[in-house]
Parts: sequence; structure tokens; C-alpha cells
Amino acid sequence: MSDRSAKKTYKGESITVTFEAGRCLHATECVRGLPEVFDTDARPWIRPDGAAADRLAEVVRRCPSGALRYELADGGTETPERPTRITRGSTGQFTVRGELHVDTPEGPRAEIRVVLCGCGQTRLQPYCDHSGPCGQ
Repeated sequence: MSDRSAKKTYKGESITVTFEAGRCLHATECVRGLPEVFDTDARPWIRPDGAAADRLAEVVRRCPSGALRYELADGGTETPERPTRITRGSTGQFTVRGELHVDTPEGPRAEIRVVLCGCGQTRLQPYCDHSGPCGQ
């Protein structure tokens, strides 16, 4: 995994949130959903104890790219959507939600939410990173 896709972990009392910066497409679902937890002007920018764990998990699930994930203190994690849903964006990228196995240059990854490149010009294969025409 490249440095761009390295994960950072933000541990709270009831929930731990991980963030993979290279996959973030700045949809701002997190910041709009819970600005008291996700504050890009603060350090750390994610403060998991700023909201109830169930509410925070709900907002994390809105992240289309899967850059944000969570694990509850009791071990609970996100349940994949069934059936798997694939949506093609107006510029060509694919938003996919479900139980996924994605082949990457670093090997296969289990995923629940991804935005995949539709033009092949991403620097973070196979994930869209907005570097090609499908991410514009």
C-alpha cells in the first residue's frame, strides 16, 4: 500500500475510526454529517468521542469511497449492503457498495464501499483518485 493510502486510526471510548487519505474524494459527507467529530481545521481532525458511536457509525457509512471505516468497541463493524449495488457516475467512475473483494497491486482487499476508476488513469489503482477524466 502506498503512503497516500496509509491508514490512520482515531480511537475513541466506544468506536475507532480509520481514515485512508489516498482514497478520500472529499465528498464531505463526514464534515457535513458531524462537524463536531470531523473538523479539518483541528488536530486531530477526527475526534470519535465527539458523538454517540451509533450516530458516528451512521455518518461514516455515508463515505462513498470507503476512506472512512469504523469498528465498535464491542467488535461490531459495518455490515455490507445486499445485494451489491453499482452506480456509474456522470463522469465515469463506479460507486460500489456491498460485500466486495477488490484486486489491488498490493493484493486482494475486502471492501464494503468503494469508488472505482472508470477511465484507468488513477494513480491509486483500481480506486478513483480524481486524477483522470472520470474523477473530474
